[in-house]
Amino acid sequence: MPAPALSVIVTTYNRPNALRAVLDGLLAQSRSDFEVIVADDGSGEPTRTMVDEMKKAFSGRLLHAWQEDRGFRISAARNLAAQRASGSYLVFLDGDCVPRTHFVETYARAAHPNRILRGSRVLCSQRLTERIEGGLETAHLFSHRALRGHRRSRDINRFSVLRRGWLDRIRVMASFMRSRNWKRLRGCNFMVPASAYAAVGGCDESFEGWGYEDSDLCIRLMNLGLRIWQAPAQTCVLHLWHRENAREFKGENLARLQATLRSGRTLPTRGIMPPAST
Repeated sequence: MPAPALSVIVTTYNRPNALRAVLDGLLAQSRSDFEVIVADDGSGEPTRTMVDEMKKAFSGRLLHAWQEDRGFRISAARNLAAQRASGSYLVFLDGDCVPRTHFVETYARAAHPNRILRGSRVLCSQRLTERIEGGLETAHLFSHRALRGHRRSRDINRFSVLRRGWLDRIRVMASFMRSRNWKRLRGCNFMVPASAYAAVGGCDESFEGWGYEDSDLCIRLMNLGLRIWQAPAQTCVLHLWHRENAREFKGENLARLQATLRSGRTLPTRGIMPPAST
């Protein structure tokens, strides 16, 4: 088989029902010429069993990159998955962010070698999250009528970013005016060229615990010459409700981020070895 254009890297930790909803969304995509790699930060047996069960449905396009549970190490998990990826572009998606049917197709159409594409998200209520994790079918989740109903019942926090049309096109085109603002990137939904990810050494694995590892990656990619663009509305995901992560490392990670801002560097303190120059 030829190498897929996109590799979707889904981070997860001990939340198999949410991950199943994400994988179901990826299984229902409008195109199938992409691979999925679960970047697993040390989940237990229920996650492994669920992923193994779903591999058959993906016909060889689903991989499981697992690392030992030694605390919150999302940077290392992403790097582990990225090193197994064969796509020209890497889409990073959190394991509680459910994609719509044209998610992959839209990212593929918008791909550009000098851009970081920033996808949006809509926050789900705890009530809707419980229904989704309980097996709510995609047809009852993503139809226009269903989404409007979720908004009326306040089960999602906004609706406009989900809509296609001229407002979406304006939002995408206008994003070039903020293309140097690294604060716009959220690590739960974005795409970068695989070559650029490798050139900056991937995520900085010295970021452990919650916070700022995605901003650090974004800044180093921008130091390489890339810019941030808004991805079209069809890449917007439903972000399932969850309790706030512990943030005891926030101060240390912020200090690391500020060091990157001051230095203008492209390489991480600890990450993937970049390819040798020729």
